[in-house]
Amino acid sequence: MLKSRIFPVLLFAALITTANTIAQIGIAVSISANIAPPALPVYIQPACPGDGYIWTPGYWAYDDIDGYYWVPGVWVMAPEIGFLWTPCWWGYSGGVYGFHQGYWGRHMGYYGGINYGYGYSGAGYGGGKWEGKMFRYNTAVNNINRTTVHNVYAGSASGGNRGGRTSFNGPGGTSARPTTGNCSHQRTTYTTHKCANDPSANFLKRSQPVCQS
Repeated sequence: MLKSRIFPVLLFAALITTANTIAQIGIAVSISANIAPPALPVYIQPACPGDGYIWTPGYWAYDDIDGYYWVPGVWVMAPEIGFLWTPCWWGYSGGVYGFHQGYWGRHMGYYGGINYGYGYSGAGYGGGKWEGKMFRYNTAVNNINRTTVHNVYAGSASGGNRGGRTSFNGPGGTSARPTTGNCSHQRTTYTTHKCANDPSANFLKRSQPVCQS
């Protein structure tokens, strides 16, 4: 059974540190499933609520009772100047699909090559960029109300505003592999092992999510 929930259940009792294999590139694998997650749904991004918020895309969460259910994306205030969000992702390895936590950091990490849209094309982030203490938004891929958001530019539409449908890395999904840069960035400073739109996440008060979709 598939469900879409505004708030996910508490999924993470412990974090398992992983390394070395393709499916283990990420901060942690916190849960696994025997079947692949469904295709990514098509949805409309809500308008950015104001300057300093960064889009964190929706994702498929999983529990043993209901199976996969959709956790909506949210706009989240960056916890620190210069920080970007590397999304959660699913990857296949050892006969199971593992869920890899997203995280905040000064560099974009690897997220399985999954095209979540709205600037997350599968590698890097094209939805905006930091210029000093100011975050500027790419209006080509974001839903921006210029009466509330003032730091904008018209950049490339890479990553689109709808994304792809493939929701996992592995056979039948994406085939992207992490680069040397992805691995080195993963070892730099980051914060929160929880996905930004998981209310059980214990991150800074000023990074609470708003504007779900």
